Amino acid sequence: AFAGNTNADSVIYYKLQHSIKARFLRFVPLDWNPNGRIGMRIEVYGCTYRSEVVGFDGKSCLIYTFNQKLMSTLKDVISLKFKTMQSDGILLHREGQNGDHITLELIKGKLSLLINLGDTKTHPSNAQINITLGSLLDDQHWHSVLIEHFNNQVNFTVDKHTHHFHAKGEFSYLDLDYELSFGGIPVPGKSGTLSHRNFHGCFENIYYNGMNIIDLARRH
Repeated sequence: AFAGNTNADSVIYYKLQHSIKARFLRFVPLDWNPNGRIGMRIEVYGCTYRSEVVGFDGKSCLIYTFNQKLMSTLKDVISLKFKTMQSDGILLHREGQNGDHITLELIKGKLSLLINLGDTKTHPSNAQINITLGSLLDDQHWHSVLIEHFNNQVNFTVDKHTHHFHAKGEFSYLDLDYELSFGGIPVPGKSGTLSHRNFHGCFENIYYNGMNIIDLARRH
């Protein structure tokens, strides 16, 4: 509750300690002015928000190619928002020469993060990791995704629900190419993903290690 004016001219200013995200704001007057008069005039100031949106038709994908191969990346952070009416589709994919790959795929309205270490003989303990989060994500509303990979620690977050897991073995040494594709796999059937169906819907604000991928695509 916020105390308001006691006259017609003075300005009462409040700054929230934490930012909020909302579609609507509702104000409920709780008490009369001490002088017996009632009135209400409010201005709300928000934070700046940059929105970069790209649409996919189920037949296309957006490919980010690294300028140079980073032999040992200390930390990988991928974030994006998506909305779709299709229950299946590949959101992102990255793979290497010997079968190692990371795939984020929408399967029956749920998001599945598949990490495949390729050679089961070399990595018998955890050749494949499959984490599923969310449900009914094909509702044409925006949903946020965050994937953080630091050494063997992985944080997978969908709409603020986070799954933390620690991968054993050689996960920190995945042999991956310099290419990261969003919305599908450039060469269908190349990897062992479940549906091979490209994404049909919209992405907003795709970031990879701080790089704005959609903005890079617009500027070639």
